[in-house]
Amino acid sequence: MKGRCLLLLAAAAILPMSASAQTVEERARAAAEASRAKTSDSEAIQENYLTPGLAGQPIATVDNSRTFNPNIACQKTATLLELIAQPASTGDIGTLRISRDKDIDGSVDQTLTLPVPVSGICANGVVSCQPGTWNQCKSFKWDVASGGDLKLTEVGLTELAGCYCINNNCGSNLVWGNMASVLKDLGGGVIGALTTADPRVGVAQATIDGPVIRYTGAQSTACTPNPSLPQTAYRASPAAIQSDAASAAASSSLFQALKASPAGVGKADQVRLCTIEREVTLAPATYDDIVNVSGQVQSVTSCGTDCRRYRIGGNGNCSAAPPIFTATFQVLRPDRLVSARIVRQDANDWLQSRVNGEVVGYAGKRPWLGDALPSGDCNVDAETVNPTPIDLTERFRAGTAALGVRVRGGGDGRWGWVDLEVRVDASCGVSERLVDLCSGYAADSACRLDGETVDGVQTVRNGVGTGLTPLPQTRLFGNGSCTIRLTRDFFKRDRRYKYAVDLGSPTPPDLSRGAYIIDHSTEALLADRVRTADGGYATSSRPFALPDRGTVPACEPVCKTRAPKANDGVALDGVVGSKQNAPTGWDTFYHACRTGSGGDVCPAGPGEEIVSACGCLDDFPEAVVMMQTVRLGGADLVCTGEVR
Repeated sequence: MKGRCLLLLAAAAILPMSASAQTVEERARAAAEASRAKTSDSEAIQENYLTPGLAGQPIATVDNSRTFNPNIACQKTATLLELIAQPASTGDIGTLRISRDKDIDGSVDQTLTLPVPVSGICANGVVSCQPGTWNQCKSFKWDVASGGDLKLTEVGLTELAGCYCINNNCGSNLVWGNMASVLKDLGGGVIGALTTADPRVGVAQATIDGPVIRYTGAQSTACTPNPSLPQTAYRASPAAIQSDAASAAASSSLFQALKASPAGVGKADQVRLCTIEREVTLAPATYDDIVNVSGQVQSVTSCGTDCRRYRIGGNGNCSAAPPIFTATFQVLRPDRLVSARIVRQDANDWLQSRVNGEVVGYAGKRPWLGDALPSGDCNVDAETVNPTPIDLTERFRAGTAALGVRVRGGGDGRWGWVDLEVRVDASCGVSERLVDLCSGYAADSACRLDGETVDGVQTVRNGVGTGLTPLPQTRLFGNGSCTIRLTRDFFKRDRRYKYAVDLGSPTPPDLSRGAYIIDHSTEALLADRVRTADGGYATSSRPFALPDRGTVPACEPVCKTRAPKANDGVALDGVVGSKQNAPTGWDTFYHACRTGSGGDVCPAGPGEEIVSACGCLDDFPEAVVMMQTVRLGGADLVCTGEVR
């Protein structure tokens, strides 16, 4: 379908001759103007091709002479997503409600009302603070749950992008005054999360109606009910594409034919890009994530941080078989178990402790270490205590451990119990690994390292070391109570390999005829030489003249404008405007000028003022300075990118 649409559009670009009097140049200019009117910017492409294509509406050729109805969507819905924003008196968005059609059947399947006010908007999330201020702020990222429902996930501010403030801390009436752009930014973040989770979904159109933005959508990729598409598998495992491509090439007769053709014989270099990146994962844990207890537990008390003391036991009878009171301890994370030990055994009259049926301790006047009953001394109402600790750590680490307490007693006191103390390590765990996507190229003798950048420092250029070595980097990972600071020699290496492809020795083309034409022709005479059937050459010459090439302007006239913009961007240290002398900055725009009756006209947008009128503007030095400033600032942020 994609190739067919491209062919149709390409064919439509060739306009028919309206009159024989038109020159080739005039027809070319007319075709270029018609094409520019249809595809000059993203809005024109969306209006003329994307929106009608996904909606199944007619698409016209460049000259509007023909139309056709594409069918590139499996399902369509009038409203894929509807977002309503209602500002509060504090300037925050007090109510933000999102209605969504999950399965594109025309009915609403999920309605999400944000439980927090929105104080700032990011490209992929929102920031919620104390209303009207930039205090006690929390950052949330748009996400999709396993069941497909839209949700907010609390993250660190560094995981969000393009954040800016909208409440009264940064100005008054910012949301109402910029409602259209606010809705587009909020909706763009939501749509980005949805299309990332389900690549089948496509957005055809967005319509704003007051405080509401509605998105028209369609299912346009791989008509399947399963959102896990094979086409997206390489995103999760990018290294697999190398072996899969080799397998596909080996089994393709077309590829093998091209490989054996004259075009596939010779020698060339192919460029391969890859990364070696340090992946850090934080794993917070609670006590119950490490140890699970069930059974006959009399009481549970705290014995300090990440420590619990369990009392297990009950009443026995001298005239009956001693009962066994059992509690089962399932150690879910053996590596997080610090210790497990019996710290006290107390009985009136006798007690026996067992782990998985094996006797490990006792309390009584004499040792009770067998299955038989202890002899005598029952029903005497005498308390016996055994405070000797018994270490059971290794037994518990082996897996599930059943601690049984066997009690024998009589009279007024016939009880027995054991105190078991279990300590765990519930601190924030960290695991890291190096994801090396360059190992295949490094092991291939046909590949050579051509360039390398380590954490922004170029260490290899054109196959030669630069002599630069990056300093060890310190970075902060995690958020909330689970954070860790890691210092490593590097976190990411970007490498560029050149892969030598042996193409053999192709037959060089015969360029002698072209050389003869160039050497013997003049501005008014065209000379030629062709090979005859007997192996000789026949020469000829004839007069010729190049057509008038006409005149073209020295450049495409452009103009430069600017519009005021509040400095409402935010960072880890707060609102950017609060750190600057002027609360308002400028956004700079460049527009291609339009031809009017009085000459070139600058199509300035609403609120823009013209800085440079239409002409051949050259702001390249300014652009270089800006890019260098951003580059140097980014290099400095490697060391100072956190609040100190």
